Amino acid sequence: MPLQFVDPSLRRVLFGWRSPALGMDMPIVEYGHAGKPILLFPTAAADYLENERFFLIKAMEPLLFAGRVRIFSIDSINAHAWMDKQVPVPEAARRQALYVRYVEDEVVPHIRRMSRDPNVRVLTTGASFGAYHAANCMLRRPDLFDALVAMSGFYDLAKSYFRGYSDDNCFYNNPLWYVPGLSGHFLHLLQHESRICIVSGQGAYEAPDASRSLSDALRAKGIPHQFDLWGHDVNHDWPWWRKMLPFCVERLGY
Repeated sequence: MPLQFVDPSLRRVLFGWRSPALGMDMPIVEYGHAGKPILLFPTAAADYLENERFFLIKAMEPLLFAGRVRIFSIDSINAHAWMDKQVPVPEAARRQALYVRYVEDEVVPHIRRMSRDPNVRVLTTGASFGAYHAANCMLRRPDLFDALVAMSGFYDLAKSYFRGYSDDNCFYNNPLWYVPGLSGHFLHLLQHESRICIVSGQGAYEAPDASRSLSDALRAKGIPHQFDLWGHDVNHDWPWWRKMLPFCVERLGY
């Protein structure tokens, strides 16, 4: 009998389109039938089904079956940008900017159509590199996203990926660079109409200081959030993310 990554009775819809922004075929998978829409990013250079293969969707099944959340999982383009050392940094940054455009201009409208709510704001989440994408999307556009669960992430690409280079594509996709300058309506939304949970372990391969730095940046701007450090036995690995995501989503009130 083949291994079942999700309950066969769970609503699961595969979809996708050729992205005008990226010029690539970009698949998406939807889980559940109702509830708070969640945009889920994969880790590192993985694909839209990674979170299913590693049983993160299985861990969310109680909330999915109860109609409390609805998950949309998409591909990463990290393999064509930050994680391909042959790609010059200016080009990697340009591709990152195009990826964000794809999320904002294509994925969010799709989620809103599926949710039958043209104004719904979306929760973003992911682990590791996925946490960076989730935080970047939410903090850039709190008019589109109103909640964040960032698990075991890092939020400053300059240290490992920019190689001393900077331009607008780098700046506006690097949360620890642009958060200090947030103002106006977007800052108001983050301060008063958003829910944020930053969580990290302190065990093997975790980087709790990266999460602490994001928390400090948000605190300096008066942006309420939950910053949760788990124990020294909590490693940078799927068994813990399977515990973190449902715990944080419920803690945020969904």
